[in-house]
Amino acid sequence: MENQNNKKVFIYSTPMCPYCEMAKDFFAENKIEFTNYDVSTDVEKRKEMVEISGQMGVPVIIIDGQTMVGFDEDKLTELLGL
Repeated sequence: MENQNNKKVFIYSTPMCPYCEMAKDFFAENKIEFTNYDVSTDVEKRKEMVEISGQMGVPVIIIDGQTMVGFDEDKLTELLGL
């Protein structure tokens, strides 16, 4: 999905992860469109996430090819140019 600032945003998450929910809430509050991959049910996306991040921890967030693991509001703000 495209955002007004043309950044492509993807999040690998699980439904029970509080940090995943915080990240998705942050995107919603800032009107950032994103693609969510539920790695609790999508085995292929889970493998992809581990290849990208080198670990099983969620959330894994990718913004225009830049990967971050976990929820860091300051880093998200910086990467999104907010």
